[in-house]
Amino acid sequence: MKNTVSFPVFKSLSMIVLLGALTTQCKQKSEKKAEPINETNIVVPDGFSIELVAKDLGNLRHMTVSKNGDIYANRSKLKDEKAIVLLKDSDQDGKIDLEQPFGNLPGTGILIKNGYLYTSSNSGVYRYKLNEKEEIIDIENPENIVDGLADKGRDNAKSFVMDDNANIYVTIGSWNDSCREEGTGKGIMPCAILDSAGGIWQFKADKLNQSFADGKRYATGVKNAVGTAWNHKTNSLFAVVHGRGAFHDFYPEYYTAKHSEELPAETLYELQDGDDAGWPYIYYDQFKKKNILAPEYGGDGEKTGSENTIEPIMAFPAHLAPNDLLFYTGTMFPEKYRNGAFIAFHGQSPELKKGYFVAFVPFKDGKPNGNWEIFADNFSGIDLANPSGPIQHRPCGLAQGPDGELYVSEDLNGTIYKITY
Repeated sequence: MKNTVSFPVFKSLSMIVLLGALTTQCKQKSEKKAEPINETNIVVPDGFSIELVAKDLGNLRHMTVSKNGDIYANRSKLKDEKAIVLLKDSDQDGKIDLEQPFGNLPGTGILIKNGYLYTSSNSGVYRYKLNEKEEIIDIENPENIVDGLADKGRDNAKSFVMDDNANIYVTIGSWNDSCREEGTGKGIMPCAILDSAGGIWQFKADKLNQSFADGKRYATGVKNAVGTAWNHKTNSLFAVVHGRGAFHDFYPEYYTAKHSEELPAETLYELQDGDDAGWPYIYYDQFKKKNILAPEYGGDGEKTGSENTIEPIMAFPAHLAPNDLLFYTGTMFPEKYRNGAFIAFHGQSPELKKGYFVAFVPFKDGKPNGNWEIFADNFSGIDLANPSGPIQHRPCGLAQGPDGELYVSEDLNGTIYKITY
């Protein structure tokens, strides 16, 4: 009798002790500061955390996220013969449990808008019809929006954005870094490339089978704007633009190798219909804070550019290679980030000895409000001032999730990260 009574008492006491221990462990874990979950010790501001969503996805470029959290990412090269990958959390447990590759036209741009998934190849834009859940209805038969855009192999990414009036704005980058005559330091005058590249063209998003001739050159003198965004607060187009390359190779009397490392600026523009950002005739000098006449067209590093060209609204150090631009409209992040701009930088600055980061530009009333800052750093995984190994990750694409989270893709290892607050 004593044994039959004492056994359940002993069992209950054991359970109490066990539950107490578990409660203590859980409390201790909850009191610990959450550590970033990543492979390269990516640094984000206090209060934010970053986690790995998916990896080994190929040469990822831009992304878009559906209202139910599905991630669509474009690739610059085929992986397993497919260009786009859909990542899905089908049981809503916060983990991706489905990867579905599809399509055979690799590219950069991708966007959900007005019931369609729009995506680009290196020569055009096409779309897939979506259902009410923003899932593709016919994955095998996309509709062609526009094709036949210039693709010379260099700076050929056709990134794009859309406004609320069914217009689509497509970047056509220049394949000639400074519009020089081959093998010389002489600029082509006038630069004939501007007739079909070095700008942003406007097409109709709801009209099928357009050609280049159906488009309108919206802004010119834009060398290569991989990162573009439509700001719905200002109802205008913004673009971050890759600057040109070396100066000193043909013009050592005006420029040193150091000048070529630190000039020209990477630039952020607000573009209106008919604007001219000046390439290839001018470049923006972030130290002099003005447009300078390019040496190929008679410049000496001091002469200013034409008054007919616009100036950027913000400048960044040379060679950072801005590859995507996103205006944050969510409410998850603190107030300072609302309506500001995130920029994914794909390269590194010899001046800063830093690179491969996501930056933030605060905005107020549709204009930059204060200096830019590094938001998410150390994607490279190494000290760029004293490199000890290969670069690990290069930010390339940005997307906002339905709850206000920020997704970042990188194209070196095909990784996607999620940043939350």
